[in-house]
Amino acid sequence: MGAGGPDEEDNRWPPWLKPLLRESFFGHCKFHADSHKSECNMYCLDCVNGPLCSLCLAYHKDHRAIQIRRSSYHDVIRVNEIQKHLDITGVQTYIINSARVVFLNERPQPRPGKGVTNTCEVCERSLLDSFRFCSLGCKIVGTSQNPLKRMRARLMGSDSEDSYSSSSHGRFSNNKVQSFSPSTPPPTSANYRTAKRRKGIPHRAPMGGLIIEY
Repeated sequence: MGAGGPDEEDNRWPPWLKPLLRESFFGHCKFHADSHKSECNMYCLDCVNGPLCSLCLAYHKDHRAIQIRRSSYHDVIRVNEIQKHLDITGVQTYIINSARVVFLNERPQPRPGKGVTNTCEVCERSLLDSFRFCSLGCKIVGTSQNPLKRMRARLMGSDSEDSYSSSSHGRFSNNKVQSFSPSTPPPTSANYRTAKRRKGIPHRAPMGGLIIEY
C-alpha cells in the first residue's frame, strides 16, 4: 500500500483505540448480573473484547485494563491511565472530581460565541489556546494524513448543533468519516417537553408541525 494508504493510517494508532471509542459502557454485565459490581466500565486493551465489569477482570490478570468514567453523559478516562498507553498531545484535559481527564469522543456544541479564540479542529468546540482537539476521537480524525478525510470531518463538525438534537446524539451519521459515539445519550429537548407536558385543552400550532430531516 502506498504512502498515506489505509494500512498506514490504521498503523498510526494502537489496535484497541478505535474499537474502544465505538463501545457503549455502563451497561450491566450479562455474566454477573446478580452482583452489585456488574456495571461494565472497564476495558482490556489486550483482548479488545468489549466492556467488562470489575468481576470480569479476574479473567484478565496481567492484562492492560483501563477504567472508563462518565461526566455529563459522556465517557472520559483519567489522564494518568491513558497516557501510559497513548500519546494524548494536543487533546484538551479537564479536571473532574479532582482528577484530570480527557473525553473519548466529540461533544456537540452550538457555534462558539464571540471572543472565542481557539476551537477543536474537527468539531469546533471551544478550547484553551494550547490545545487542538476536544477528545481522542477528534484527534484521530484531525490528524489523519488523508486531506479529504480532514476536510470532510471539519465540514461535518460545523453541523454539530444540529446533530446534538437528533436521536443519535454525539454519533457521526453514516456518511461521516468515523463512527465514534458516547455510550449514554443525554435527554433531548423533545423528551424534556414530553415530561413537562400538562393536561389541558389542546391547541393547534399556528404553523402546524415542523419536521426536520437529517
